[in-house]
Amino acid sequence: MVNVLVTLFVCGLALVGAAQLKDGDVPQDYQRLMALRSLGVEFAEHFRNASLSDLDLFQPRIPSQEDLLCMADMAEFMQALTTGKLWAVKMIDAWGSIPSGVLFGNQFHFGNFDECVEISKEITSSHRINGKYCFLIVPIDSWPLKIGSCFPASCSAAHMDTIIGQLMLKLFNSSTTSIRISETSCQTNESKPWNSMQIFTVVLLGLMGSIVALCTMYDYFLCQDQSQIPVAVKIFSARASSRALFRIVDSKSNPNIISCLDGIRCMSLIWVIFGHEYLLSLVAPNMNASKVVSWAVQPFSSFILHGFFSVDSFFFIGGLLVAMVALRSMEKSKGKLNVPLMYLHRFIRIVPILAVAILVYMNLMTLITDGPLASGEFHGMKECEKGWFWTLLFVQNYATSNICLDHSWYLAVDMQLYIISPLLLIALYKWGKKAAAGIVVLIVLVSSCLFATMMVNNYSMLLKNRVKSEEDVGKKLYSATHTHAAPWLIGFVFGYFLHLNRGKKFQLSRIAVWSGWTISLAMIFTSIFALYPAAQWSAPPLSTLEESFHYTLTRVAWPLVLCWIVFACMQGHGGLANSFLSSPLWQPLSRLSYSVYIWHIFFQEVNIRNLRTNTYLSDYNAMLKFWSDFGFTLLMSYVLYIIIEAPLGGLDGLLRPKRKSILADFQPHQLNDGRNLDKTEVPREAEKTAASE
Repeated sequence: MVNVLVTLFVCGLALVGAAQLKDGDVPQDYQRLMALRSLGVEFAEHFRNASLSDLDLFQPRIPSQEDLLCMADMAEFMQALTTGKLWAVKMIDAWGSIPSGVLFGNQFHFGNFDECVEISKEITSSHRINGKYCFLIVPIDSWPLKIGSCFPASCSAAHMDTIIGQLMLKLFNSSTTSIRISETSCQTNESKPWNSMQIFTVVLLGLMGSIVALCTMYDYFLCQDQSQIPVAVKIFSARASSRALFRIVDSKSNPNIISCLDGIRCMSLIWVIFGHEYLLSLVAPNMNASKVVSWAVQPFSSFILHGFFSVDSFFFIGGLLVAMVALRSMEKSKGKLNVPLMYLHRFIRIVPILAVAILVYMNLMTLITDGPLASGEFHGMKECEKGWFWTLLFVQNYATSNICLDHSWYLAVDMQLYIISPLLLIALYKWGKKAAAGIVVLIVLVSSCLFATMMVNNYSMLLKNRVKSEEDVGKKLYSATHTHAAPWLIGFVFGYFLHLNRGKKFQLSRIAVWSGWTISLAMIFTSIFALYPAAQWSAPPLSTLEESFHYTLTRVAWPLVLCWIVFACMQGHGGLANSFLSSPLWQPLSRLSYSVYIWHIFFQEVNIRNLRTNTYLSDYNAMLKFWSDFGFTLLMSYVLYIIIEAPLGGLDGLLRPKRKSILADFQPHQLNDGRNLDKTEVPREAEKTAASE
């Protein structure tokens, strides 16, 4: 899972846990605040008959121009409120109040954001009073409440803090309640001018879209014979790209096809996206946030908290396809491997869409979001401004502690493993099984390194222990390349095994087949649910040794299970599993998986930032959000695939040398398990394998 989401969830869980109450433990601050009515009404009644001298905004200092403007607008507001003007009443009506269900974990009362920011009252020909929406922070022990407030835009948070302090002094005979206005949350209806990068991003996407639109119209209206379409038109034609994307290929047409990989890839992709969706739901403004504590120890939560196995699935697939495709090509070219072209080819395939994603996340998210939670930039804005180049160099998991595009850590790990693949490929080609044995030893070494890291540092992956820990354990055990090397290397060795035995039919007894599936299912459920008893809040803690063994061994067990699934499906022993995983309906999503992975976080964050009301945390509601975000992600992924990924993939194909080489073998019809697809389609398998976290 994305480290930032996990960190937010853990911090939120710590707050919720700290706020758990027993009978008779109602906080004193809560009891005092419950005496209040609507804060907006209290604010209105206090200042309805107040004079300017009562405000005392800037004593004893000399007022600035901003102070005087705020004072004048507040005077106008108080007069309008006294006479019942609609705009002034709306400003009060937009306020939130003490949220109901505070003891149930409810932290937010948004008020009415749109009612506030749409207030615009003309005072003179040169001056208007506009509404300004901010969160009022009301601390109750360790559980701060966030309440929507509305006041004239000319007043800063500091001005309003003074006024709120006066209100608290009147209500509680004390100004030490620590209630304050959050300046970073303040928003108005004033449109910010576009900066140069926003203009560049829109122009770039518009230019690419225009080229695709023109080529598509040329293809559709002027090219009756599809075999005679000019290459340049075919590369940019949405019609040609869509035909390749949605083409269903019969797996029986090529014996080298591994059809079940499509299902494994797509199911893992859905698991990843749903996991991210659920983590965002957990940190959303839920009216029943206290349910997180009980949710964390439910059996279902194991699918979310242990969702990192979906990532291991993609590393396994990546290693498998790199070995199979490259060794097949090396066999034909008598061991020749053009490593520089191999790296260049992969770089061209992955970097453009990633660079566009950085531009879009940084520059367009704020243009399409508004609401109480949309006050700031997207959560990785500062990281992208400072270190976007680390992401494009694929070293962000080591070079910086805060990654631009959190989910891009996977691309860095996958690229680093890909960089060392030529050494392993050459070794396998020259020394065969001896080199394979050496890779097995390497798997043992990297697994031992992971085990030692947990033991030496006394790390724990149990959520209840991470709540109490000051260390970001997940990042140190999750983003480092060596922690994911074992699944990739296991897939690599398995790809070598399939290469040696391609076309060979293994005779397995019914007992062997049933034993294989039984052991595999046992390993799957053990990996996901073994820690469930120990995850209970009241359960005694596991020792570091026990946790280290579990975390290390399951990172090996999971790819071994996938080895059996792929082998059984290829050998005709897959049964219902093979029918499901090898369904041709997975093929379009499999080809689109890289784009879907890149863009899913964008829509998830956009929809969270656009919230106007509290949400309710439940498994059903999380599923509703998932299908909504997944649908929009598919649509956006398709559009960006058509205008960015497919054209650049076609241009990369034109740059490829005509002679047969390792790069020529990295084609869709081979990488996508041997399908004979249109040449303009962008490869996705061994080159990207990027439909993961």
